[in-house]
Amino acid sequence: MCAACLGIVFLEAFINVVSGALTLAIFVRVLSSWVPLRLPWGLGELAFDVSEPILSPIRRVLPASVGIDFSPFVALVGIQLATSILLRLLPPAV
Repeated sequence: MCAACLGIVFLEAFINVVSGALTLAIFVRVLSSWVPLRLPWGLGELAFDVSEPILSPIRRVLPASVGIDFSPFVALVGIQLATSILLRLLPPAV
């Protein structure tokens, strides 16, 4: 396999891992807001620190609804859309 192909495969894997990690952080944040629990090793704080830069700009733009925060849903759709677009922009690895 050529070096460029390996680079493309690495970039695809990197995009998928980052997308999965952001999705997981948002899910942990949503679940921890519903069920108050202390996660070990600071995982709750890590999920908050990772997801807050994504969720806070969305919260500022979305209108306040009836006590329901739709910013995680919008962020998850945006992450999936961005991942799909980025992966389609990459040339196919042969």
